[in-house]
Amino acid sequence: MTILRSTLSLMLLLTGLSVLAQEIPVIDWEELDKTSPWKATEQWEPVPQKVTPGFFTTPPSDAIILFDGRDLSQWHNPKYPYGVRMDHVKGILAAKAKDTEVFPPTWTVKDGTIIVKPGTGHLETNQAFGDVQLHIEWLAPVDEGKKDQGYSNSGVFFMGLYEVQILNSYENKTYPNGQAGSLYKQHIPLVNASRPPGEWQSYDIVFDAPEFHDDGQLKAPAYITVFHNGVLIQNHVELKGPCIYIGEPSYTQHPAKLPLLLQDHGNLVRYRNIWLREL
Repeated sequence: MTILRSTLSLMLLLTGLSVLAQEIPVIDWEELDKTSPWKATEQWEPVPQKVTPGFFTTPPSDAIILFDGRDLSQWHNPKYPYGVRMDHVKGILAAKAKDTEVFPPTWTVKDGTIIVKPGTGHLETNQAFGDVQLHIEWLAPVDEGKKDQGYSNSGVFFMGLYEVQILNSYENKTYPNGQAGSLYKQHIPLVNASRPPGEWQSYDIVFDAPEFHDDGQLKAPAYITVFHNGVLIQNHVELKGPCIYIGEPSYTQHPAKLPLLLQDHGNLVRYRNIWLREL
């Protein structure tokens, strides 16, 4: 989830009302490059063992179909990005509480798949969700010359806050708490179940949303269980807060239901067969 800086900067410039824009801290990437604070939360050990993955599933009868290969009628482009630091997260949540404007989806639908359209912003569901079971299939295209966090980077953000990383992690070295199947910069996957670039992969995820008391204090944290290509890689792990790029996460109160977000990180990642069940 290394940040697509030009996209974030553009989205912040287009946030609309100046009062709302002032609530979201400006990320000065030129200044941050001098100290690279994101490196402090990169964890390089241990490296997950490789395993051979399994196959896919079809939607159950009670599933909400978010993409069946035809159109993006269940999606939009959000006005605001996800947060890269905790102050950024809080500013975005405050702005979104006051301004609900969204835009038509810009990603490409082709051959029954959704293809990220780099630089156009993220994709977000029209409907908001809390506790869910999600199935999503994705493909990292072969892209010679790419490596590390730059090779088919995207992400599935529950509530726009809690990320399961998408990345080509087949013989592509990076920090393990940022590889495919990681809960970005919080939990390394138990094993590496990645298929090679150019092959379809699946995530089956159970997400338990956090709960807050009326005074905003945390009542219960978020938990996530992840199967990658049928292999358990995250076993009901507790999140420390939103999955952020810089600094340590912490919880901040937000609505009980928020949209699911797919990340535009400037790579042509593909998606298909997306469905979920509310729990």
